[in-house]
Amino acid sequence: MKSLTGKHIALTASRKTEEMKMLLHKQGATSDVRSMQGTVAQDPETVTRLMREGLAEPVDWFVFTTGIGVTTLMGFASEAGVEEEFLKQIKSARVAVRGYKAVAALKSLGITSDIASQDGTTEGLIEQLKETTFAGKRLIVQQYGLSSPRLEGFLNEQGACVTTWLPYVHRAPEKEEVDRFMQELLEEGKYHAVCFTTALQVKSLFARANAVEKHRRLIRLFETHTIATAVGRVTAEALKEEGVTRIITPEKERMGAMIVELGRHMSNN
Repeated sequence: MKSLTGKHIALTASRKTEEMKMLLHKQGATSDVRSMQGTVAQDPETVTRLMREGLAEPVDWFVFTTGIGVTTLMGFASEAGVEEEFLKQIKSARVAVRGYKAVAALKSLGITSDIASQDGTTEGLIEQLKETTFAGKRLIVQQYGLSSPRLEGFLNEQGACVTTWLPYVHRAPEKEEVDRFMQELLEEGKYHAVCFTTALQVKSLFARANAVEKHRRLIRLFETHTIATAVGRVTAEALKEEGVTRIITPEKERMGAMIVELGRHMSNN
C-alpha cells in the first residue's frame, strides 16, 4: 500500500503546487492548496531612505540573512548613488551571515563574513553571536519580508543599537483565506498534515491565529492531530518559534524529500 493512502494534505505554498500535488497523489494522498504565502514586494523608497540615514555614521556590524536581500540592497544603493559608500562601510565593519546564499552573494562582492550560522537558521546565528559583545554597537540587520523578533530581541538585550533594513516587504494573504483554512483545520479536522515550504507561510497562519485568539488551539492541533511538515530547517525553525514541537523535516531540503519523509513517518505511526 502507498505510504499516504487515505491521507488528506494541505499545501500552504503558492509555487510548484501542481508538482507537490502530483507527488502526493503518487503516494496515495489527496490534497488542497491553501496558500499562506501572501506576496513579497520591493520597497526601494523606504530602504533607500534608511540606507542614507544608516550610512551617515559608522556601522560596527552588518547582519545579512538572505542572498537576494544582499543583491537587492546593492541595486538600491547603486540607484541611490551610495554604492561605493555602502561597500566601504561593509568592508570596514564586521559581518555576520545567516545562510549560504548570503555568504555567496557577499563573496561575489569581495566580502567575507566574520560569523556565519552553521546550519543556516536564525537560532544557529544567535548561537554564534553569543560569543561577541554588542553593548553600544551600531548594527544594521537585513531581513527578508518580515523582521525577526528573536534575532532583534537578542541583539537589543545585548545593548546593541539595531536598525532593520527590509528590501522586500511581506504582505499577508487575505484574512478570509486564512480564516477559511483555520476553520478547516480546527473545526472540521480536515487535514492529516500541512506542508510548509517557507517561514512566511508559517508566520502568516500563526499571526492570524494569534489575532483571533486561536493560537493555542492551533498548537494543540499540531501536537495531537495534524502533522506540521517543513521543507527545511529555516521553515522548521519558524514553526518552533510559534511553539510547535512535532515537526517532520527531511534531511535533504527538497519538496520531494519532504513528502517522502512525511509518508515514512505516517507509515510508521
